[in-house]
Amino acid sequence: MNEITLNLHMHTRYSDGTGSHADIAQAALHANLDAVIVTDHNVWVQGPEGYYKEGKKRVLVIIGEEIHDQDREPQKNHLLVMGADQELAQYADEPQKLINAVNKAEGLSFIAHPNDPPQPFINDLGYEWVDWEINGFTGLEIWNGLSEFKGRIHTKLQALFFAYLPNFTTLAPRQETLQKWDELLSTGKRIVAVCGSDAHAIHASMGPLKRTLFPYETHFKGINNHLMLPEELSGDPVLDKRMTLTALRSGHNFIGYDIPAPTKGFRFTAQGKLDSVSIGDELPAKGGVTLQAHLPSLADIRLIKDGEVIKEWKKKKICTHITSEPGVYRIEAYKRYLGRKRGWIFSNPIYLR
Repeated sequence: MNEITLNLHMHTRYSDGTGSHADIAQAALHANLDAVIVTDHNVWVQGPEGYYKEGKKRVLVIIGEEIHDQDREPQKNHLLVMGADQELAQYADEPQKLINAVNKAEGLSFIAHPNDPPQPFINDLGYEWVDWEINGFTGLEIWNGLSEFKGRIHTKLQALFFAYLPNFTTLAPRQETLQKWDELLSTGKRIVAVCGSDAHAIHASMGPLKRTLFPYETHFKGINNHLMLPEELSGDPVLDKRMTLTALRSGHNFIGYDIPAPTKGFRFTAQGKLDSVSIGDELPAKGGVTLQAHLPSLADIRLIKDGEVIKEWKKKKICTHITSEPGVYRIEAYKRYLGRKRGWIFSNPIYLR
């Protein structure tokens, strides 16, 4: 398997971001990403998709869209759409109709910032998802960089602190979002988890102080999706886009917070009597299965089955669990960084049936 690093959910001047697609590509190259998915609000931008290069480095820019009903007050129900390759914002007023249109176009759909509480300090009403009578979506954005930042500022001093020291912001996905994900998984659905930057590169000022809040590159060095591909990227943008989106659809990815320590190289596997599988795949539980996680460095590890922690390891790189019980198994790993315990790795599940 070939591992690539992908950042998704970001905005340009076509909606409410401050940079161009070329700016995003340059920031992604400097952050050593392999691919990004740009999702401007309610506009599918044709033209900028493809490979961008700088010296010997290259990054694949994929164009998606963040769709929501602009007439709804207050604003809720934002859906990240990718791979549909057509404008679908006309379906925004009915989430299920929108999801159906995405599926008909053979695209992927991820619920953006499912829990995005209001922040009165900055006159933000919150953009959480409220219509859960839906089905057929690909997955959830379980960790959103901008939502986490908004949730931590309650005073001007805090805003100033996090604006200049953004690495102090990131802790972990919201607990209620993880619980919602586990709840959906418990129904038998395959729900893929991703993380999103929600990068806007916002220009802000406070008196004489002027600052770009979370420049694209700052986001791109933080939480990322690590995808497992069957082969290396070829340099052909059409083929590589298809392979990248197929891996996302299958849940062949984990979420890594790469600031405390690199997460590249994490693996979570299941070995049964006749076969071995990895993240996002399923295997019969009958006859016994050995679950094993390999981490790139020491961390506190949790093995979660059907939403419950069933085993924990402290300061380990390798952990093993043998079971014959069907269920949805996933890994969480935590590290101490800047004086606090922070989320480091969150895997998609292995499904034992």
